[in-house]
Amino acid sequence: MTTEPLAPAGIAPAEGWASTLRWAAADAAVMVGRGIRHLTRDPETLLLSVILPINLMLLFVYVFGGAIDTEGDYVDYVVPGIILLCAGYGAAATAVGVAQDTTAGVIDRFRSLPISAGAVLTGHVVASVARNAVSTALVVTVALATGFRPNATAAEWCATAAVLLLFVLAMTWLSVALGLLAGSPQAASGFTFFVLFLPYLSSAFVPTGTMPAPLRAVADHQPVTPVIETLRGLLMGTPIGTGGWLALAWFGPVLAGSYLAAKFLFGRRAFTGRAG
Repeated sequence: MTTEPLAPAGIAPAEGWASTLRWAAADAAVMVGRGIRHLTRDPETLLLSVILPINLMLLFVYVFGGAIDTEGDYVDYVVPGIILLCAGYGAAATAVGVAQDTTAGVIDRFRSLPISAGAVLTGHVVASVARNAVSTALVVTVALATGFRPNATAAEWCATAAVLLLFVLAMTWLSVALGLLAGSPQAASGFTFFVLFLPYLSSAFVPTGTMPAPLRAVADHQPVTPVIETLRGLLMGTPIGTGGWLALAWFGPVLAGSYLAAKFLFGRRAFTGRAG
């Protein structure tokens, strides 16, 4: 009489692909729920990611807007950049959350559970996307109250949402990788500073043609400017040119590279789980 050897503790026996995918989806749903609950228990992060961009928008519109010539209402010019800035702040908060999980021993606690390794990161990413959706909706609502008047069609609004989703996913997965790389939440916050600085050195607030030549060269050829010009073109009908393709060329690789980097960095922690 023979008996089958038992799988080591914490590791599920071999399963079919359908069963593995089902368990991975269930694990991801649990982690997404965890991330959403963290959002409801930490309203300060959500408020910060909303209040700061709104304050910047009101400052530029009512204080500096009258002195900046954009060949139209300044609020229509500045809102696409503010939306992107809001998304950047929301994504950057993910780096801090991942670093907190890593340094507080939460990840080590997950190691002892038979769950999918990727579910932990998926929970952070989906929660970040949800946070960005809420904050972006609030920013657009305030912008409409201050005179923002987009003339986009339904298809252009859908294209705007797709561009924003690409940007948010790319920035969120980059933040996840930085959070895994950082040694503390404070270090993770510092790593994201450079990313948050990029919108200020772009066409978000002033036309790049008003900048000195060296600064204009940087602003015209950095990754955030084509995204802003694409959003501005979709919402306000201004020329997009090659902005859409450049946005995809920049942030498509950023998304793919950040996702692979996050998986690699997380895998180095020797996570053992059902699908890990």
